[in-house]
Amino acid sequence: MSLPRGVLISAPNSGAGKTTVMLGLLRALRDRGMQVQPFKSGPDYIDPAFHLAAAGRPSYNLDSWSMSEGLMDAIAGKAEGADIILAEGSMGLFDGVAGPGAFGHGSTAETALHFHWPVIMVLDVGGQAQSAAATALGFKTYFKDLPFAGVILNRVASPRHERLTRLGMEKAGIEVLGVLPRRRDLALPERHLGLIQAVEHPDLDKAIAGYAEFLADNVDLDKIIAVAQSGHKDNEGVLPLAHPPGQRIALARDEAFSFTYPHLLSHWQDSGAELCFFSPLADEMPDKEADVIWLPGGYPELHAGKLANAHKCFNAIRTHAKTRPVHGECGGYMALGEALIDKEGVSHPMLGLLGLVTSYEKRKFHLGYRMATSIAKTSLFDEGSVWRGHEFHYSQILTQPDEALFSVVDATGDTVKETGSVRGHVTGTFFHMIAKG
Repeated sequence: MSLPRGVLISAPNSGAGKTTVMLGLLRALRDRGMQVQPFKSGPDYIDPAFHLAAAGRPSYNLDSWSMSEGLMDAIAGKAEGADIILAEGSMGLFDGVAGPGAFGHGSTAETALHFHWPVIMVLDVGGQAQSAAATALGFKTYFKDLPFAGVILNRVASPRHERLTRLGMEKAGIEVLGVLPRRRDLALPERHLGLIQAVEHPDLDKAIAGYAEFLADNVDLDKIIAVAQSGHKDNEGVLPLAHPPGQRIALARDEAFSFTYPHLLSHWQDSGAELCFFSPLADEMPDKEADVIWLPGGYPELHAGKLANAHKCFNAIRTHAKTRPVHGECGGYMALGEALIDKEGVSHPMLGLLGLVTSYEKRKFHLGYRMATSIAKTSLFDEGSVWRGHEFHYSQILTQPDEALFSVVDATGDTVKETGSVRGHVTGTFFHMIAKG
């Protein structure tokens, strides 16, 4: 089955400006009256919320390491009714985990190749001119089966800089689809996990409108539309995912708990589950009738003092946990523990449903794909079941006395010490679940 025509926005490396370009293009095409479907290649937690704000349509992750082709195709089917697809890559175009192919497994290139989406390369040309063409030509020819549409030159210093850079592109036979003058005021705010969350931006819609105006003035939108190609998906039907964890799911959602993959929430709702949102930061109690309470990842370390005083909410979760499941991912897992120590070394009491104590006082980087096999008997994770996910945080475990929930390895098969925990009806993991199997 054909998908709407699409393109994929990538770059040679992180920090080249592809997210700003992506948001500007989404809104600029939407301002033309087009229905634009965004996707994010890779396991990024944050960008899809920005895409939603720009396009007015939910954005979904597509990840060739953690998802089967059938799951990727089913998620791509969310583009039904759109006029065009814009997908944003992660890291550099060919970057992924070690694999036998010409590029990394789980890379943006794999996503583009699977769906036949031409790649538009965002090139930061600061500090170079004709030499940028060598970079572009290398990406164009490195894997000839991958369609390459052209480049958007970013951070161009002057008309002379543009002329010289264009000369190189012309000689290399590279199509220039846009030229973005250097502007420092267009950068999105960041923190240790990358961009701040969309809900935290002081005036996100105004910022995106500015990006759209900038892109419309400096990029040939007609050419962007023209180079888009109709992709395909071979697999039909509903998302091939595990059943929802309950019929009625109380899901924490606020600035402290916000990282849940959109395709999972969509699948739970499409399967008939009801999502009941509550805010621990606002001391809201979860739905008393919920079958399960789910605490997603986020930034609890930035709000630990306020969470420690969310007595009504925490007491309600403790009551629920006596008879029904509670699960936490990453930040939610930390909140289930005895204490969370912030970067200043202050210890804040958490729910105490697990013995876990975590600390941000001395940061330790944890990043990568995870494959986890359940080794405990729980109501949410069948013993022996296999799950794929992604872990990204800077905390350290000081104490983890509870029974291990999973046996965990990374993408290369090396053992990961962060096994998750289980105590009674309460479970938690550092990785964010993407798919089963």
